[in-house]
Amino acid sequence: MSQDHQDAAPGKHVLLVWDAPNLDMGLGAILGGRPTAAHRPRFDALGRWLLNFTAELTALEAPGQRELLEPEATVFTNIAHGSADVVRPWVEALRNVGFAVFAKPKIDDDSDVDSDMLDHIALRHQGPGLAGLVVASADGQAFREPLELIAAAGIPVQVIGFREHASWAVSSSLLSFVDLEDIPGVFREPLPRVSLDSLPDEGAWLQPFRPLSALLNSR
Repeated sequence: MSQDHQDAAPGKHVLLVWDAPNLDMGLGAILGGRPTAAHRPRFDALGRWLLNFTAELTALEAPGQRELLEPEATVFTNIAHGSADVVRPWVEALRNVGFAVFAKPKIDDDSDVDSDMLDHIALRHQGPGLAGLVVASADGQAFREPLELIAAAGIPVQVIGFREHASWAVSSSLLSFVDLEDIPGVFREPLPRVSLDSLPDEGAWLQPFRPLSALLNSR
């Protein structure tokens, strides 16, 4: 990322980073296709959850040293060629709720936003004011080690995702995990989730995480 989207606000803050490509893929796998309006995450509900989480961390500040913590949330996303007009209303809705957006053109497999998210987290961690971190992603390969290092330094770290896809966070002794569907109001209707631990007697279809054609682009 050539430059951070904004300077950190003075004072302590709680940072949320939303990995849109990863969570979109996970949600699509659960639904078996593109989400309808009933199954698209409501970012106003996510924002209220972040405000409550920030208030909880504020209450844990030592008496006499307590100061109001400020939440800061950014959605990281790729924009495929020709999709700007389709994505623009979503981006504007996010900004109206109070989320910043980092958007990057999707040119090839190397133009994802993982490095930009990690740079953003590292920049905030290097500053003096990071009081809490929330990362919404199931990408353990990218996030597990840096998040556990931050948690080991004494900063509370939450991972938001789908428990089916984030066993690395669920099982971590350093990270706290919150299933996205457990956040009040994020989905208008329950997700049609299938667990291998609780399969129906008649069986269930488990959809692929990506099409087979993706193999042609990964050579």
